[in-house]
Amino acid sequence: MPRLAYLGPEGTFTEEALRLLDPVAERLPCATVSAALAAARGGEADGAVVPLENSVEGAITTTLDEFAWGEPLLIDAELLLPVRFSLLARPGTEIPHIKRVYTHPAAITQCRAFISRELPDAVVVAAPSTAAAAQEVSLPGSPYDAAIAARIAGEHYGLVELAGDVGDRTDTVTRFVKVARPGRPLPEPTGADRTTLVVFLADDHPGALLEMLTEFSVRGVNLTRIESRPTGDGIGRYFFHFDFEGHVADARVGEAIAGLHRICGEVRFLGSYPRADGVEPRVKRGTTDEEFAEAGDWLARIRAGQV
Repeated sequence: MPRLAYLGPEGTFTEEALRLLDPVAERLPCATVSAALAAARGGEADGAVVPLENSVEGAITTTLDEFAWGEPLLIDAELLLPVRFSLLARPGTEIPHIKRVYTHPAAITQCRAFISRELPDAVVVAAPSTAAAAQEVSLPGSPYDAAIAARIAGEHYGLVELAGDVGDRTDTVTRFVKVARPGRPLPEPTGADRTTLVVFLADDHPGALLEMLTEFSVRGVNLTRIESRPTGDGIGRYFFHFDFEGHVADARVGEAIAGLHRICGEVRFLGSYPRADGVEPRVKRGTTDEEFAEAGDWLARIRAGQV
């Protein structure tokens, strides 16, 4: 039975994602994303489940930076989890009596309209996680009257749901990934896969980003996400995260990654794994595995003088 670390405490959306990704795994709650990944790197856990991006808030920058700078980890699965926030409180609490609300900053951002409409006089305080907020509200003598968190957090900590689906959008989704230490075989290609890289420039010069994008474009590899993050070496210095369609075993993907390796300072491979949405790429003419193989055979014949 694997042991998987995750952003805790019990009752977070990350725990819900972990349960869906691996229902039988032993769960190790951690205080932060960094701590969960450290547990995976150090062997305290066999892997970790962490959030990578949100459809409203965008990328989870802590996760991006951990993947870029920490000891290597490989993504082997992803999950798209609908995010549904609830207003949770101790039994007997009524909405008009709520003066202090505790929740994660992302929940504050995603529930602005509800807070403004239903809790206009309440003070909203940022918490380390939505589950930590629910846990604090459940304690006797807590200075907070309510938490905004996942419904599962209310079940964990004995809180009642005063209002459900309090997010400003009902279609919010967070993408979670499961990671493990390198050394095991990659997931087999399924035909609906995603590959993730971190890429550092060799040097900053005009057209550097275009050169990287060209390696994908000329081989028909479709990008699904690109993020720039500061290197910390000064203003204007960035590295890049790429998600794109396909598996490293695909000829077009392997050629693109090899091309980046030739022109970039460092390319960190973060894994090829099945897409959670099952979307298959549209492979354009001239970029199938068979066409790459045929072109290689043709070149070999020319080099052998067999014109």
